[in-house]
Amino acid sequence: MTTEDPPITVHLLYVPDCPLIDRLRSTLHDCLARSGARVVIEEIEGPYPSPTLLIDGADVTGQALEQQPSCRLDLPTEDQILAALARASGGTVSTGEAGGRQL
Repeated sequence: MTTEDPPITVHLLYVPDCPLIDRLRSTLHDCLARSGARVVIEEIEGPYPSPTLLIDGADVTGQALEQQPSCRLDLPTEDQILAALARASGGTVSTGEAGGRQL
């Protein structure tokens, strides 16, 4: 990804007091450190299946986005997140160790 490319849009959707949001945040940040992807992260609290991770508008688990609150136990894996980052960047995101992370 070059500096002229727009950053990848990442949305974390969750309900208030979601017990799994911190685990998903941690996994996401680990993946960003590995990939070196330049992203803009927006966290949105509301009536969503929680937690849900969208990268450029697509749920990284491949599920259709439901519009009702529920507890999700199918948290995205590192492989799913890294693959979604690669797709969003046109395949230019590294899945190996990166020297840094840009948020």
